[in-house]
Amino acid sequence: MSEVYANRRSRLRDRCNAAGAPAALVSRPANVRYLAGAAPRGAVLLLGRREDLLVCAGPPGDRPTEGRPDDGLRLHVLASPGGDAAVAAADLAVGQDADGLAVEEHHLTVTRHRAIASVAPGLRLVDLGGAVEQLRVVKDEEEISCLRIGAEIADQALGELLESILVGRTERHLALELERRLVDHGADGPAFPTSVATGPHAGRRGHRPTDRRVEEGDFLSVCLGATYRGYRCEIGRTFVIGTSPADWQIELYDLVFGAQRAGREALVPGTAYRDVDRAARQVLDSAGYAESLPPLTGHGVGLEIDEDPQLAPAAMGKLDACVPVTVEPGVHLPGRGGVRIDDTLVVRPEADGGPELLTITTKELLAL
Repeated sequence: MSEVYANRRSRLRDRCNAAGAPAALVSRPANVRYLAGAAPRGAVLLLGRREDLLVCAGPPGDRPTEGRPDDGLRLHVLASPGGDAAVAAADLAVGQDADGLAVEEHHLTVTRHRAIASVAPGLRLVDLGGAVEQLRVVKDEEEISCLRIGAEIADQALGELLESILVGRTERHLALELERRLVDHGADGPAFPTSVATGPHAGRRGHRPTDRRVEEGDFLSVCLGATYRGYRCEIGRTFVIGTSPADWQIELYDLVFGAQRAGREALVPGTAYRDVDRAARQVLDSAGYAESLPPLTGHGVGLEIDEDPQLAPAAMGKLDACVPVTVEPGVHLPGRGGVRIDDTLVVRPEADGGPELLTITTKELLAL
């Protein structure tokens, strides 16, 4: 893996050199981990003129959630506890005769930015922008493998829950059980707070579980994800509890399923992000649900659960191969509930079989 991380840093260095910055300071944790293999708490990465350094506020731990530092990258641990690794890295950049430093202004606070400028007044600070985030969009096969394993864990946890008795249990209890099962099956932890929504809550995006108990006839919508070696995937499904679905539930479910299928089928390299959103949105819009739709159809996943690209009406850009995204249309009807179906897929060319579905739990409307 050392060669992989070195190649990533080399590509970022090329961008910095093109912008006239001989050194770069990466402080956003997900970006540090992408380039260094690990992101210990408070650590930053310095791409220096003569040497790259992972600058840590203290000795790195061995927690799997932080990753393992690249063996080809030298660690620089601050001598005194409580210091700011970003400020120390700027001073180290000066020591390597850098006259300019690219920084992630979208991540640094004003206070930290001022501290960096103060410790290195002769250093010209420029904005690195989203350069690392752009590099992260297209995943290599090792990254996709981690996502695939995470998806398998999430599928397994969800499948086991569906085999248990659900009536009478609270949303909060079910969410906690799912998160425990994720860890039991090898996940670092949940990719995000697990959402379990029943009855009138079902289908609501980002619903926080409550003490409402599952009742017969409810829609039950679940959205969960696993983190595996830092990479995060997502799955969402909707079911009916206890009885055969009512006609309105079948109709709404079939509609959302059709929208999700249209979005999945649009995942072709070269397709505009907004066209993927439009493919799914049109199905629901034409049925009169325009006001009930979420702001986006899907988003990228990786070291963060919500990263580029954004599959939204105004999104700019086109899909590349090997980009993992979610497709997650849904409809929530206030007071009644709703449906949300969510998959993680990897964009693949048609010659390779089209989009690769990572989350494979059935999308059939089951009565549990």
